[in-house]
Amino acid sequence: MRPFDPRLLRYAAAARLFLVLSGALGVARTACTVAFCWLLSRVLVDAIHGVPLEAAWGVIGALAAVGALRAALVWLADFGSARGSALVKSQLRRRFVAGLARLGPGWLAGRNRAEIATTAGHGLEALDGYFSLFLPQLVLTAVATPVIVAVMMLQDATSGIAVLVTLPLIPLFMVLIGWATQSVQRAQWRSLTHLSSRFLDLVNGLATLKIFGRAERQRSRIEAITEGYRVETMKVLRISFLSGFALELIASLSVALVAVSVGLRLVNGDLGLGVGLFVLLLAPEAFLPLRQVGANYHAAADGIAAAEDVFVVLDAADAVPTPLTRAASNWQPGALAPAGVRFSRVTVDYEGDRAVHPFNAEIDAGRMTVLAGPSGSGKSSIIAALLGFVPFAGEIDIDGDRSAERLDRVAWAGQNAGLLEGTIAANVALGAASVDRALVERSLALAAASELDQDSPVAVNGGGLSGGQADRVAVARAIYRCLDRGCPILVLDEPTAALDGDTEADLLVGLRTLAAAGITVLVASHRPAVLAAADDVIRMAEPANA
Repeated sequence: MRPFDPRLLRYAAAARLFLVLSGALGVARTACTVAFCWLLSRVLVDAIHGVPLEAAWGVIGALAAVGALRAALVWLADFGSARGSALVKSQLRRRFVAGLARLGPGWLAGRNRAEIATTAGHGLEALDGYFSLFLPQLVLTAVATPVIVAVMMLQDATSGIAVLVTLPLIPLFMVLIGWATQSVQRAQWRSLTHLSSRFLDLVNGLATLKIFGRAERQRSRIEAITEGYRVETMKVLRISFLSGFALELIASLSVALVAVSVGLRLVNGDLGLGVGLFVLLLAPEAFLPLRQVGANYHAAADGIAAAEDVFVVLDAADAVPTPLTRAASNWQPGALAPAGVRFSRVTVDYEGDRAVHPFNAEIDAGRMTVLAGPSGSGKSSIIAALLGFVPFAGEIDIDGDRSAERLDRVAWAGQNAGLLEGTIAANVALGAASVDRALVERSLALAAASELDQDSPVAVNGGGLSGGQADRVAVARAIYRCLDRGCPILVLDEPTAALDGDTEADLLVGLRTLAAAGITVLVASHRPAVLAAADDVIRMAEPANA
């Protein structure tokens, strides 16, 4: 874990302003600290020398003003940290979600979605500790410690040298503690993501577990994972408390060393009282920022770990080539204008493995075409390339249009229904400016889901519906987009996989109706009934891994 990752400045512009503000406030706070210590030493020396109170009011007033200014700067730094943290989290979360969209479903399919959700939620929220506690102290250390040590060297070289000799002990112990913290913090983070993933899987499969009487067994597993997370958390806390004690001990002994040296020289008359008091007051301030960095490192560790996971996603998204560019297009939503699709030498690779060999095909407008082939032959990969979900080589165009604008002409439903909490009508009309209830009813009918009440509630991920019902609602959503926006192309990936024979036949009737109306229907499937209903069949062979 690096205390500061330069990628933060690249992915969150607000972090730059935050660092500039922290630096400026650090300079002002350091100046106030030096002035406060000097004025306080003056007041104490005047009191010891019996200077009348009336003559000391000016110095006392200046001391009070500097103290008030220092308190105001501390408040301003805390306010700036909270504000900066909110802005950076917002920017990182936007970039994170945009990065996931750019990587596409193909990349997400091989990742733990619960872990990604934990990173985007709890993980980024943990950046509060990083920005409000750790990073301001890190900047303050870089500004204040050299200045205070330089002032001590100018006032008393012996005390300055003592601080210079003992000061590196704190970073040394911080590095050692950081190594120990890194492993236990990572273990705690893995335990949390495992708990989140397991709990999500349990919730999704709760109905099935109840049916087969296996729900009770999951309780012990969740308890075991939760206990593991508790153990890892206690390890982090134990190291945190021990490291705080070690840093405080080192700093206290270092300040004591300076105090003993100053005391002996005061007794011998080798050092003036004013200088001695000033140096003694400055000595703790030289160690304080560095001590706070070490103490606050543990509060920021969760945020640092989550930020690293975010940067992994953003780096991967930046590495994805973008063959599509936005360009002017003559197509406008509205009246349906039939359109065909042409694939020319399209290849798709996943992490060095070729999923689709050079693929050439022309899909005629207003026809129902089926991509057929065994599992692994690349049907879903071709659809993902058409939708811009995966990088590909070759050319894909819709009536000669190869720009990203061509994607506006496509309506799509994948193998995962991806339903949101709300009503069936809200899910079918998702993305539309308003819900056209008559069009929702027609879309459901074409998707062989006319028995579903469009006002029925739907939970997250289609909870409350069977698998086949959820898939048909997703198909109805794609059909709604076609009819509402006049999209000429409807793409479906295995739409009948969870349907019985009669329902499958009804859905195919609806798809044939859409094709007869001029919509180009492209279906990826290997089901015999779907192949029999097609106007054209494109058979794909499973690619041989070279």
